[in-house]
Amino acid sequence: MSFSALGLSDAIVRAVTEHGYTVPTPIQTQAIPAVMNGGDLLAGAQTGTGKTAGFTLPILNRLSTDAVGAAQANKSSPRAVRCLILTPTRELAAQVEESVRVYGKYTNLNSAVIFGGVGINPQIKQLKHGVDILVATPGRLLDHMGQRTVDLSKVEILILDEADRMLDMGFIHDIKKVLAVLPKKRQNLLFSATFSEEIKALADGLLNKPAMIEVARRNSTVEVIAQKIHPVDRDKKHPMLSYLIKSNNWTQVLVFTRTKHGANKLVEQLGADGIGALAIHGNKSQTARTRALSEFKDGTLQVLVATDIAARGIDIDQLPHVVNYDLPNIPEDYVHRIGRTGRAGATGEAVSLVCVDEHEMLKDIEKLIKQTLPRQVVPGFEPDPTARAQPVQLRSGAPGHGGRRSGGGGGQVVKVGAGGNSNRSAGKPRGASGNGGGGNRTSASPLHRSGGRGR
Repeated sequence: MSFSALGLSDAIVRAVTEHGYTVPTPIQTQAIPAVMNGGDLLAGAQTGTGKTAGFTLPILNRLSTDAVGAAQANKSSPRAVRCLILTPTRELAAQVEESVRVYGKYTNLNSAVIFGGVGINPQIKQLKHGVDILVATPGRLLDHMGQRTVDLSKVEILILDEADRMLDMGFIHDIKKVLAVLPKKRQNLLFSATFSEEIKALADGLLNKPAMIEVARRNSTVEVIAQKIHPVDRDKKHPMLSYLIKSNNWTQVLVFTRTKHGANKLVEQLGADGIGALAIHGNKSQTARTRALSEFKDGTLQVLVATDIAARGIDIDQLPHVVNYDLPNIPEDYVHRIGRTGRAGATGEAVSLVCVDEHEMLKDIEKLIKQTLPRQVVPGFEPDPTARAQPVQLRSGAPGHGGRRSGGGGGQVVKVGAGGNSNRSAGKPRGASGNGGGGNRTSASPLHRSGGRGR
């Protein structure tokens, strides 16, 4: 199967080919024809499977080849937003918009990305000039709606990317506010790595007789990722991580912590051990996030320490190692975390450092992924068999326990009920801080490269 065989225009196939991709991934093979048919779509795909191109390619094809697209390209008045893509985090928004630009370079379409944490005035100026495809985080989009600097009355296609994370972060009310101003007649696409009951409820209310695609078993983990558990006492996690990095000569390691404070502390500890590390989380400035992500991607930074929210959208070629310094208290986040490695067929290793406090979390993860992860005790770091569990800190000053639903960044805890009601991320003024995450990415969405190399 080739991209041209899927019905994509010569202009789009040319851009894809120039980027080194020749063979569509399974999600692309199924999603591209479904989207181009014009109907609604509910798609489940793990991270690293190429889902971003699975929707960017067909929407570019639809919008660039129809009569409206031709007329809009030829008129002098500002373009209207025809496609709206909502993502949960800044770096994912930047990733998706870059894919639109890369694959749409030979079309007559233009695009823009808007998110918080940066000045709003340049975004207002860009929107005023007219945009065909708008990628946005919910909070900043509502800011523009409130200031009447964006017109969504002509939207033909709505895409919710990583909808599960948007619900976990408490964006359901923001999404409903956006839906209220969109045209009733439109195409809706919902992409999610996991299918929770909340996602099913959202899909039922949003989608009209959707096609359904699921390219991997629900909540499964990528088979090419080697997963292991290192039991360790809580106060020995940092020495063990330094030992693993040095003894195994790891040169590029993505490390997950549960809280922002924990990320900052670990960076200092690793630095004292002579290991270069930077943190990426919601309290970091946009400049700091961009710098950390850029240095990690080009290999000059050995260790990137991240919270769950900040890591959404990180897409790095051949990332070999992911370490769960702290287990996530939401089991689904384990799937998202380890999906940063083993992308598009590449191999990868996911290591979790688990202390007695996290045994219940580990049980929940293994129940979700339907497998028992192998345990390996590292000599010199044998855990104390008499150690007793202590409450796990989910956010600054707030002890909690496994199973509590959190925003994932260490700065807020969000509960989502079965009916879809949720609390917005606490403690962050929407216009000031944006929607978590950060850092612009520099590579396009996952596809299969010729020669088997991919993301």
